[in-house]
Amino acid sequence: MDRRYLLTAFSYALLGLALGLYMAASHDHGQLVTHAHIMMIGFLLSFSYALCYRLWLEAASGVYSGGLVTAQFWLHQLGTIGVAIGLFLLYGEFVALEVVDPFLAISSFSVFGGVLLMMVQLLKAKQAG
Repeated sequence: MDRRYLLTAFSYALLGLALGLYMAASHDHGQLVTHAHIMMIGFLLSFSYALCYRLWLEAASGVYSGGLVTAQFWLHQLGTIGVAIGLFLLYGEFVALEVVDPFLAISSFSVFGGVLLMMVQLLKAKQAG
């Protein structure tokens, strides 16, 4: 799982940096919020999860598997992609806030759920170790 998160982290980094380069080249920084969210929840949070799996969860259980691990990964991925798309549509003025707001809310709660499930796993690993 740590490798999967590491690869997705750097995929988000490339996407976020490409958007940043586009904004710099075009002198249009209208997607700044989208860029920041891709870099923060896409790259940095995914990278943090990779470290958690490698340094704490792998050491605690030897191998990580099961529904909790899978649910945590997909909650984070779907939420992050949803936030990125929703913000891109909103700040690109492709869709009105009233239309995209429920989608952004669900996506944000999905990211929150991913953080919550990571916390549960870390607490379980501490109890097992």
